[in-house]
Amino acid sequence: MMDVNTQVELIRRGVVEIIHPAELEAKLVRSVKEGRPLRIKAGFDPTAPDLHLGHTVLIHKLKHFQDLGHQVIFLIGDFTGMIGDPTGVSETRKALTREQVQENAKTYQRQIFKILDPEKTIIEFNSRWMGAMTAEGLIQLAAHYRVARMMERDDFRKRFEEQKPISVHEFLYPLVQGYDSVALKADVELGGTDQKFNLLVGRELQRDYGQEPQVVITMPLLEGTDGVKKMSKSVGNYIALEDPPGEMFGKLMSISDTLMFRYYELLTTEDLERVKSLHPMEAKQLLAELIVARYHGPDAGRRAKEEFQQKFQAQTFPDQPDKHLILTVAELPERDPSGAGGMKLVKLVAATGLVASGSEARRLIVQGGVEVDSVKEANPDTVIAFREGQQRRLKIGKRKFALVEVKPS
Repeated sequence: MMDVNTQVELIRRGVVEIIHPAELEAKLVRSVKEGRPLRIKAGFDPTAPDLHLGHTVLIHKLKHFQDLGHQVIFLIGDFTGMIGDPTGVSETRKALTREQVQENAKTYQRQIFKILDPEKTIIEFNSRWMGAMTAEGLIQLAAHYRVARMMERDDFRKRFEEQKPISVHEFLYPLVQGYDSVALKADVELGGTDQKFNLLVGRELQRDYGQEPQVVITMPLLEGTDGVKKMSKSVGNYIALEDPPGEMFGKLMSISDTLMFRYYELLTTEDLERVKSLHPMEAKQLLAELIVARYHGPDAGRRAKEEFQQKFQAQTFPDQPDKHLILTVAELPERDPSGAGGMKLVKLVAATGLVASGSEARRLIVQGGVEVDSVKEANPDTVIAFREGQQRRLKIGKRKFALVEVKPS
């Protein structure tokens, strides 16, 4: 097992919050000393049949722990899935049937092993202990938490203030999720930032049941391909794990340069400094190939990259574009995650003078009429990064081309 400092460095990658860092280090020290791996839990309610890249932020963090030699527990909430997580919703969720939940759970098991090692992963279902719990046991569990504490949740409080109904069974959700940690004797629980309340309930219940409270680690909610909203099937900005290779590659190539670095941090273990040294187009193609290869195999990743290059990069860019715009480093007001200077796409297009106004530039971008280095960009506020001496090729509309170059100030 790796030394504690090395473990902490990998565990912290992409993390929003650790509650509490000193407790995590103490658990890791004891784990190394005793040669006992920590029990790492993350729960997923099978409320839809397929997983997307947003779900894999937690699964990748589980893989980090797995690579460090710890015991990973992938908990399928087949019991909680029938309640419906009230987190972040303005009304009571529609309950799923047991049959729907079980069918969805089967697809989860198939998809997670694209990332996790099946030989080192425990799959649990919380119906194992909750299904056997008697009415008396459920009453005793409910006695461990106060209504006032439950109403501290933002979504419950907001719905109460707006006089929107809250069903009593919704109060059971955080209690059951918390009790899962008791049943599994979890040392660490992972969850999205929106799950913080539920994760903390687990700490409190473990303490009530005489266990050492789990460390809570929250991970960010991954933005979808639009770069704005959380990745979601209902919004349509998602990349499903079972998307065809070419479609998955194309969707990844459509994300902004800024979002690309976030995907690298949360979905890969690539060295971020090395990635930042690459040309953005090269880095994005590498990311797309890596992710397609993970879910469809290395050959599929290579083929998807070749097909993309043939389809998009073989397009002719004129030797004499309509505009050759030269900017200086000082004229780039934005900064991307690598520290490179940049300019919002809408301002960059307007600066070429090939559109009548900034509003026309914005409309054209939103309608899918602008490409940067042969990649369509649909977000006007995407920051197009430049390093000194770098050129960008813009296709504006169907027949206008601009070469943008950055020189020293």
